[in-house]
Amino acid sequence: MSRMLEVRWHGRGGSGAVTSAEVAALAAISEGKYAQSFPSFGPERRGAPVVAFLRISDEFIRIRTNIYEPDIVVVLDPSLLNVVDITVGLKENGKIIINTGKSPAEVKAEFGYKWPVITVDATKIARETIKLPITNTAMLGAFIKVTEAVGKDALIEQLRERFGKRAEGNIMAMTRAYDESVL
Repeated sequence: MSRMLEVRWHGRGGSGAVTSAEVAALAAISEGKYAQSFPSFGPERRGAPVVAFLRISDEFIRIRTNIYEPDIVVVLDPSLLNVVDITVGLKENGKIIINTGKSPAEVKAEFGYKWPVITVDATKIARETIKLPITNTAMLGAFIKVTEAVGKDALIEQLRERFGKRAEGNIMAMTRAYDESVL
């Protein structure tokens, strides 16, 4: 990866968008890359729309602003598609990764997206693996499948560090989403 990858994560308060960006950044750093992640929210409460940002690069990252023109948009909660224009600023060659049981063609038809759409039923996977509808670790699996920005092993290591005893279910969620993402 010779250029910087910029990712905008859309979720709701408590859904793990901020954690996803942070875990991906730590995995990238553990592989010797440069990365930064940070949230963008005010006094929002649990359930309110939140945005998190992630940058990964092979070179030092000098920029410290929000991401206005992402390469990738990751949507953890599909209800946000009716509330927020998740495509604002998305680069011409960008991609959209969405947690939904719908196919990419169904989502593109419904919302008129011109970008490639990748779907994965992260909610179903999360309920089956971690027994909670928290989709962030599943969405990390879809993210690394689409971008190859970090390796699966580095991500697994960070999930173990972050979640301790609860790591195995989260690793299963990430791995299943990696395998089940529809490109």
